[in-house]
Amino acid sequence: MALNADPKPGRWILPLVVLGMVAFTYFFVRALPSGSEEGSPDTTVGASDTTLGENGTSDTTSDTTVPDAPTLDPATQEYLDAVGSILTRTEELQREMAAVNGGFDADPRTVEFGDAVDRLTALADQADTLVEELDGLSVPEPLTSNHETIRTASTTAAAAAEEALEGLQSDDDGSRRRDAVTAFDTAVSDLQTAVSNARSAAGLSATPTTEAPPDTADTTTDTTAAPTDTTEGGEGDG
Repeated sequence: MALNADPKPGRWILPLVVLGMVAFTYFFVRALPSGSEEGSPDTTVGASDTTLGENGTSDTTSDTTVPDAPTLDPATQEYLDAVGSILTRTEELQREMAAVNGGFDADPRTVEFGDAVDRLTALADQADTLVEELDGLSVPEPLTSNHETIRTASTTAAAAAEEALEGLQSDDDGSRRRDAVTAFDTAVSDLQTAVSNARSAAGLSATPTTEAPPDTADTTTDTTAAPTDTTEGGEGDG
């Protein structure tokens, strides 16, 4: 009887099966299309509005256009520049008015009677000067109505400034002066609106307010604590 050299010939079957599977997998993967071709993203770049200038910098075309401001005739431009300047200086007087009024009513007082008289006198004179400047302007025909509104606001402010000075020098308890300050603030607000309307009527954007009107509530103290003087020298002598 011949002897079997390998008593367990079945033990070679499993390695051969594994080897066959590895070989099959290798050739199957090789037969597949390249992954870069199948899964590569579309890298096509669409048309762009960006072009290169002569110096190599990019020039990007924008669809957003800003309309040009209307070109005004010299007379209209000169008038609007003048009333804009008058408005700016009136706003400066408003801040001075608030400072004097608030300092005089402060406790302790930071603006004395004599100083308040001098400052309000100068303020009233400047307000009158602004009205005179306004009256000296050449008004374009289309803005005649706007000019009348501007002038009304300016003359009202000048009158309120004079009233604040007279109230300070009177034997009033301070109410007259404070009411005049409020009237001055209202006139400045009306002037701002009137100048903005004039610019709009000329086809320009409204004039931005150079500074917010001062809050008189922050610059005055409780009016019941303000000194009351019934002598002839004025409310500040007490």
